[in-house]
Amino acid sequence: MIAVVFSGSRYADWRLAEKGRILHGFRTTGINPYIQDERFIYQILNKNTQLINHAERIRKIYFFGAGASSRERQEKIENVFMQFFKNAKVKVSHDMLASAISTFGNEKGIIGIIGSGSNAAYYNGRKIIENNFGLGYILADEASTNWQGRMILKDFLTESMPPGFREKFERKHNLDRKGILDKTYNTPNPNIFLTSFADFILENKDDPYVEGIIKKGLDTYVKTYVVPLSEAYPDATLNFTGSVANNYGDWLRQIAKDHHLVIGTIIKEPVQNLVKYYLNKN
Repeated sequence: MIAVVFSGSRYADWRLAEKGRILHGFRTTGINPYIQDERFIYQILNKNTQLINHAERIRKIYFFGAGASSRERQEKIENVFMQFFKNAKVKVSHDMLASAISTFGNEKGIIGIIGSGSNAAYYNGRKIIENNFGLGYILADEASTNWQGRMILKDFLTESMPPGFREKFERKHNLDRKGILDKTYNTPNPNIFLTSFADFILENKDDPYVEGIIKKGLDTYVKTYVVPLSEAYPDATLNFTGSVANNYGDWLRQIAKDHHLVIGTIIKEPVQNLVKYYLNKN
């Protein structure tokens, strides 16, 4: 049995597969070695009945996740997984590579992620070409659900949010200044809190205020990440993965067009294509 995992900061999507078919699919809390220690990651695994029941049967694990770009952080994941899945070989890579494989396979192109976080890179058909874009949820992540949450909360706290929408926000989320600041600055995983407004934002995407925030994020993302890559690789196809890219795909395509770019494939969750890719290799 193999396990293929694609993790953002909010959720990790798991697929367990054997003999050419997917047997189980489920989600756990997101696994991010940049902001979680080994004990916390082990607890995530140990809370899932599916993983407990199948741990000994799993022989190979392909894990792709946000924050897993450096060898040091990859080893953190490997150490925890090898403790929990005692019979498995573990391969850990960055979420950019997963997104590239899921949309390009072995072909070349520019891959963008806009989900709980955001990033972009050039994929040469085998590996991601390193760049300086991945600055994390504090300094970057433009257009992501984390970024959208930051914008909404900032406007709420500074009373810049339109009054009608503010009332709707207060009815949905029972939050005050103290609670927001505490969850943002005094909890182990503030990015989880910041991304927790994603469903509310999606539900209200047609509100002019929310639409403005979403489009501003997408435009900033395209100008910051995609335009420089397209200038460096002018003939490259441009594909996307992630919940934001998928949910606001029409707006993303139009903004890309405004910058003289054409988007090819957009998929929400790379894990389905990933597991097919690795089933063909096992």
